[in-house]
Amino acid sequence: MSHLSLEASQVVMSFAGRPVLDGVCLSVPGGSRTALLGANGSGKTTLLRVLSGALRPDAGEVLVDRAPLRHSRSGLTQHRQQVQLVVQDPDDQLFSADVRRDVAFGPLNLRLPEAEVIERVDESLELLGITDLAGRPTHELSFGQRKRVAIAGALAMRPCLLLLDEPTAGLDPEGVDEMLVALTRLEEQGATVLIATHDVDLALAWSTQVAVVTRGRVLQGEPAALLGDADLATRARLRRPWVLELGDRLGLADGDPALTGVRDLDSLAAVIDRERLSASGSRAAREEGR
Repeated sequence: MSHLSLEASQVVMSFAGRPVLDGVCLSVPGGSRTALLGANGSGKTTLLRVLSGALRPDAGEVLVDRAPLRHSRSGLTQHRQQVQLVVQDPDDQLFSADVRRDVAFGPLNLRLPEAEVIERVDESLELLGITDLAGRPTHELSFGQRKRVAIAGALAMRPCLLLLDEPTAGLDPEGVDEMLVALTRLEEQGATVLIATHDVDLALAWSTQVAVVTRGRVLQGEPAALLGDADLATRARLRRPWVLELGDRLGLADGDPALTGVRDLDSLAAVIDRERLSASGSRAAREEGR
């Protein structure tokens, strides 16, 4: 895999005469971590399906490294080897009797040699940390395990870009941690990842950029700046991340770079301690000057 860029340019999409995407532009640079946010029904999943080639837009185009997606059979085949979508419900993508056969489905459809199919399946299972599940029936897996198997199936196609629809939805805290570890492994192998999520705290801590879908358009930018915008949060029916809310209440600067990396109470406490030390030092300096 290698890092490729993905773009949506002036994408328009309607269903039954109702506009869902209205001139959407989105840029996903190679090697970035992009979080796509928006309310239910805002068009996040529709945009992912357009980017994956599963839907053809009414207008506009999708580009991979500035090359337009061609909606011919050969064009879509090529695109799906570069861009893979994993939907929110893993049961919509898992249908083979066991994990190994499910992960092998895509490479087999490419008519690859058996040795290469085995190599791709083993590699994908290892990257997702689920080698021990290879022989398990898919219907016996937990929800989180099924999600990782679905991603492994996409990864076996060796795409450069992975689009994940709500990859942490429905997972317990340990499952979320395991998913984040899996995403890190994918990045280390050269995959660029875009996730659609409702979890603003995850988006702030994980992403290098966010894109917010609201009123048929996409606003894109630096995570703390966009997610800290109270007016945008209201329009998009989101809430501000708890880190930024708490930072405001504690009198910390909104958008403080130190806050964007906060993932837990310990790291937030470190920021607060730093602010306290700074304030204490200022008071001591003033007292010495008297």
